[in-house]
Amino acid sequence: MGKKFRFTVGAIAAGFAVWLSGTNAGYAEENETVVMGEHGTKETALEVREWPERVARFGFDSGYTFEYPDAVRGIFVTAHSAGGSRMDTLIDLMDNTDLNSMVIDVKDDDGWLTYKPDEGSPYEDISKNFISNPEAMMERLEEHEVYPIARVVVFKDTVLAEKKPEWSFTNDDGSVWKNRRGEAFVNPFLKEVWDYNVDIAIKAAEMGFQEIQFDYVRYPEGFERRDEDLNYDVGEYKDSEGDNVQRRVDAVTDFVEYANERLQPYDVDVSVDIFGYTATLPEAPGIGQNFTRISEHVDVISSMIYPSHWTAHFGLDKPDLYPYELVTEYIKLENDKLAELDEPPVSRPWLQDFTASYLGAGNYIPYGVDEVEAQIRALYENGVDEFLLWNAGNRYTKGVDYLVGKED
Repeated sequence: MGKKFRFTVGAIAAGFAVWLSGTNAGYAEENETVVMGEHGTKETALEVREWPERVARFGFDSGYTFEYPDAVRGIFVTAHSAGGSRMDTLIDLMDNTDLNSMVIDVKDDDGWLTYKPDEGSPYEDISKNFISNPEAMMERLEEHEVYPIARVVVFKDTVLAEKKPEWSFTNDDGSVWKNRRGEAFVNPFLKEVWDYNVDIAIKAAEMGFQEIQFDYVRYPEGFERRDEDLNYDVGEYKDSEGDNVQRRVDAVTDFVEYANERLQPYDVDVSVDIFGYTATLPEAPGIGQNFTRISEHVDVISSMIYPSHWTAHFGLDKPDLYPYELVTEYIKLENDKLAELDEPPVSRPWLQDFTASYLGAGNYIPYGVDEVEAQIRALYENGVDEFLLWNAGNRYTKGVDYLVGKED
């Protein structure tokens, strides 16, 4: 499939971004003609607003061709790497190993859109030029047969919280609440926050990404200890049944279901990153994550099971020292939970490709080839064929056999 339809997608982008904003700001008059892209095609504002219905009716074609691989074996890629020289190294890694996928930041941990959208976009003022030429990046991924996944960080969003405190959690003095790392969250109870993030995800689908991975789909850690001290709106959940814990679980689950529904016309998979420990509990009381309920509304569930992130668990006093044992015990538990579902999602855990020296002497080991392969082998031995590797600096261990222990 060539690029002959790409101008149509680009043509609609400017007007569609306005439609997606959910506000009247920037709307053209009903009969005003808007220029739609470099080829000079024109449509009225009314036609622009009808575009989502057209997508639903006729389907969507980004103009790129990406085939789902035999199994996703991927890495995390920051926008700085994707838009910089490190991308050369990461492409070489894809070309010369059995890795085949990249999870690329489209909305990052601070809340920045990582590329500059069309002029007039409602996201223009929260964007950075980290990826200066998204189309060239997508063409390169297509050329090298790299399966592209867009990472959209949802409720951890300092940029939006400071811009719209009423969409966040505030202290009694009106200031935005932040955790000890100086990070703010926006409010999962609010539909406005849902739309803000789903609209960005739709833009990523338009760009050609084949999957949207939502991260930080949760409340702040330890929220159960401050939920009655902070000021925030509970939106439509004010009169819902259940206690505060259940309301948080409902809001997070409802967001995932809503996002999946809105993305259906774009023929993309939807995945969610989730704390590994949530699979060990009926539901995580503070953060609002229920493993089973979220799994019912996604195509892929990506549990973050880095050994370094666990306290004593599964009979392991210092889990970082036991990458094979930790992943083995966790994945057995997850497999059992997913087996309870009629249509379980694909399991694609996040694995550790970094050394957690911050744990202190005696609590960690250097992670290299053996440790990364141990985690991969544990997945394969338990019937899980997909995985993602995390290294915040995108410096991945050389010489790893990414098919180690996999049976033909």
